[in-house]
Amino acid sequence: MKNKKVILAYSGGLDTSVIVKWLSQKDFEVICFVADVGQKENFKELSKKAILSGAKKCIVSDLKEEFVRDFIHPAIGFNALYEGRYMLGTSLARPVIAKEMINVAKKEKTDYIAHGATGKGNDQVRFELNAYALHPEVKIIAPWRDWEFNNVILGRKEAIAYAKKHNIPIKATTKKPWSSDENLFHISFEAGVLENPNKKPPQDMFEYSVDLMKAPSKVTKMTLEFEKGIPIKLNNKKLSPVALLQKLNQIGGRNGVGRVDIVESRYVGMKSRGVYETPGGTILYAAHRDLEGLCCDRGVLNLKESLMPRFANLVYEGYWYSREMECLLALLNESQKYVSGQVHLEIYKGNITVVGRTSPTSLYDSDVASMDEDGGAYNQSDATGFIKLHALPLIAHAKRVRG
Repeated sequence: MKNKKVILAYSGGLDTSVIVKWLSQKDFEVICFVADVGQKENFKELSKKAILSGAKKCIVSDLKEEFVRDFIHPAIGFNALYEGRYMLGTSLARPVIAKEMINVAKKEKTDYIAHGATGKGNDQVRFELNAYALHPEVKIIAPWRDWEFNNVILGRKEAIAYAKKHNIPIKATTKKPWSSDENLFHISFEAGVLENPNKKPPQDMFEYSVDLMKAPSKVTKMTLEFEKGIPIKLNNKKLSPVALLQKLNQIGGRNGVGRVDIVESRYVGMKSRGVYETPGGTILYAAHRDLEGLCCDRGVLNLKESLMPRFANLVYEGYWYSREMECLLALLNESQKYVSGQVHLEIYKGNITVVGRTSPTSLYDSDVASMDEDGGAYNQSDATGFIKLHALPLIAHAKRVRG
């Protein structure tokens, strides 16, 4: 395999930093690929670090707009939550990263790609399934599943020691041994002290949001506007998808919005404790779901909500480029056709309260809904037959049970 090119998904974190050196020592020509999905990073310094670690070059791709437009927005449209709580911030970033990584591999004329995902985690599955879907001939190197790599690096402590030995600067230390992954949608934390699910996360760990006790004792008011399910304006000002989410992250973060501490079911079969901060996304979910109540009929809402867990599972498990996902996205686009309008919110110490909503495509009719007037729009006596018809199967079963 001497002089084979390999494209390494590179973050500059502990795992990928040591993998650059390890691959170069295995006679691979390492090309580091960095996806800019909104993480706070000095990409020039990151590129220098990749070269110093043994890479031939480092390619940085700005994927922020695509990430928000093609991946985050569909998740908002589905109000997607994995196991009812996780907003899928890490999961949503993987398919856009894998897509661009495969593009880079094709441009560099190689079928080899590598990643630093652990053999116990979900990301190995997400990277590889998405890669195979986009490039069936791809050859994947996963060092954490390689016995030669494991003979040298058994875990995080050995990885830290390896990095120090080779003068590779790293963020993780034995004092702060948790692992973090950030993007424009969220930041996640796992491992280290968080592996005890009964231990409270340390306050100095959080990066996107303030503690509720430090949040302002004043309500923050805002108006979000959507067009066909897509957020387009904040307080009547039109913003790009990235700029709008960045602004909401700031507002939500300083008000303590979006912290989640959960034990989830990893796709590989184990339980895992994860802590997440998703301030802007939490606001968007609340506003979007409320507007749907005004603009979507009951059947569409029930259909979409019944399929939401399936969408969330596909994202979480790495099946973004599956035929099933194509079908779900087609349904989503149709369901959002009339989801346009404004939602007025108040935010206070981690709480989001919707205080009003309006839409040019609203299904709400005050003449029909009013309890005070009966202008002929709704004949209450019609409900008698409606109820009797729906009661027929209940009556038949009750008689059967009674005998």
